[in-house]
Amino acid sequence: MMKYSTQIKPISYLKANAAEVVRELAEQRRPLVITQNGEAKAVIQDVASYEETQETLALLKILALGNRQIEEGRVVSAKVAFKRIRENKARG
Repeated sequence: MMKYSTQIKPISYLKANAAEVVRELAEQRRPLVITQNGEAKAVIQDVASYEETQETLALLKILALGNRQIEEGRVVSAKVAFKRIRENKARG
């Protein structure tokens, strides 16, 4: 687990060093916490890391939905599911 305390910079640093910050984000693949008036206000990260995070969140949402459907009893056996698939292929 990364310690965010080492990745904190004031907004003035970002303004003065934007190109360097963007380069470092891409190289290090670590987010940067931006402060304003001493308070954390934003987190910036490279695009590849952001995309990975979004993909992970999407998968977690799918898993949560599946678990909820199981808990609600909204399931069918694999045998029934494959039968439905075969029937739909035959029709389509």
